[in-house]
Amino acid sequence: MSKRVLQKIIIVLLFVFFTFNNAPYTYGSGFAIFTQSASSLGQGAATIAHSDDPSAVFFNPALINKLDGTQIQLGTTLIFPTRKFTSDGSTFKTKSDVFYPSTIFITHKFNDKISAGLGVFNPFGLGTKWPDDWEGRYITTNAEMQTYNINPAVSYQITPDIAIAGGVNFLFLDAKLENKINLDPFSDGGQKFKGDGTGVGYNLGILVEPHKDVSIGVSYRSEIKVDIDGRATHKNIPDPLSPWFPDTNGSTKIILPAQAHAGVFYKGFDPLMLEVALRWEGWSSYDRLRIELDQPVAGSTVSDTPKNWKDTYSVSIGGKYQLNKTVALLAGYLYSGNPVPDNTFEPSVPDANTHLFTLGTSIIQKNFKIDLAYGYQKLEDRKKNNSVGLPAFTANGKYKSDLHMIGLSLTYKF
Repeated sequence: MSKRVLQKIIIVLLFVFFTFNNAPYTYGSGFAIFTQSASSLGQGAATIAHSDDPSAVFFNPALINKLDGTQIQLGTTLIFPTRKFTSDGSTFKTKSDVFYPSTIFITHKFNDKISAGLGVFNPFGLGTKWPDDWEGRYITTNAEMQTYNINPAVSYQITPDIAIAGGVNFLFLDAKLENKINLDPFSDGGQKFKGDGTGVGYNLGILVEPHKDVSIGVSYRSEIKVDIDGRATHKNIPDPLSPWFPDTNGSTKIILPAQAHAGVFYKGFDPLMLEVALRWEGWSSYDRLRIELDQPVAGSTVSDTPKNWKDTYSVSIGGKYQLNKTVALLAGYLYSGNPVPDNTFEPSVPDANTHLFTLGTSIIQKNFKIDLAYGYQKLEDRKKNNSVGLPAFTANGKYKSDLHMIGLSLTYKF
């Protein structure tokens, strides 16, 4: 393939990604996203020490030395979330929606020593829409965040048994937060803050193969600080109160957490291959949400909400059984803790400890590889019993959540 043709393909793929992508909160803790590959989803995200497709750019870029030629992968995951709140006999559900975070990965092997890759994906996302009349409407009715990450990476084979890699992450973020305003005795007003920002980070990876049947992988993604500029707007404000609720510009910032992964892969049970993986996420970087406004709203130019999130860990195990040269079966399980402490737990991110069960298959036909996967994520029931929210409108009660995920990836090798 000529360099010019490859450049044209990359431009078209990036256009498709940014036009159609849609990112929700999913099976990472907090609002991290790990649906970057159907093959990885089918193996419970235990793909840090082995990979056979370009999504290695995300999970561990040191793995791309294992990929021959030029490879391009397109992928998406259909996500069907259900969240329910119950309190004193009343039940509210989030609005039905389907999310489809999508990915593009490209790798090229220059020689036995050097390989390069490019990933475009969503490392973080959030989508939670509650009814306008629900009990917690003064806390949140809609929380949305989309991130788009462009990640070039280079891998170098130091010795036949050791490869290292590094990359740069250019992140673009859009966010929207909405809630109702209690204007009693008037009807509720509405408030929205919408903003966007950018940030830069890096990622590193290493792959060590101490034995022909064993590989050990470690990767790291740095935290990314994003300065967000936006605008607060209001609606349904009665004329006597409108001076107190002007539309105004504002700003905030968020530090997206660092992430570290480690995995051990074993293929000595041929045709069965197994990996055990660990993940750490530095959510303690999210200590508060502070929005500063150019003009006072309800008498204040600052909205400061403590978060005090904590670091989390997860463990997963994944397996791949090669039926024949064409078809492989995948299965996996992941357990993850959650970063949200009880005293700041609130319904825009109703996170909890989670269990993910996955199945999938990989099919190879000539230069094509098709991966299909299904995942069921069950979040443990979570009770809110704190003072977050207005008195009598704290939305204290039980939160139940689960998600169904269907992943599809198509890889072509030149």
